[in-house]
Amino acid sequence: MNIGVVIYSDDSETVWNAFRFGNFALNEGDRVKVFLLAKGVECESLDTDKFVVTEQMKTFVDGGGEMFACGACLKIRQSGGSEMCPLSTMKDLYEIITSCDKVVTF
Repeated sequence: MNIGVVIYSDDSETVWNAFRFGNFALNEGDRVKVFLLAKGVECESLDTDKFVVTEQMKTFVDGGGEMFACGACLKIRQSGGSEMCPLSTMKDLYEIITSCDKVVTF
């Protein structure tokens, strides 16, 4: 199954769980793409003692998951993409939504 995950939260626990779900789906043999939108593009700065978001993100990418970050949302925050979260567009989000069997949002 192809699963799309849209993350628009900047809540550490929520984003941590979104990536945990993505990692679980990858381990089940699914193809998973994550699109970071709005506050979701801040996910690399959300680590806390309880919720190490970047660890889940690294596991996701290392496990074959694909990640995209909204370029306009990054620009608003005067930030650029990173190796883990490449700069992407609404076209990428559209393609994820139209090509995936299921799309979930966090």
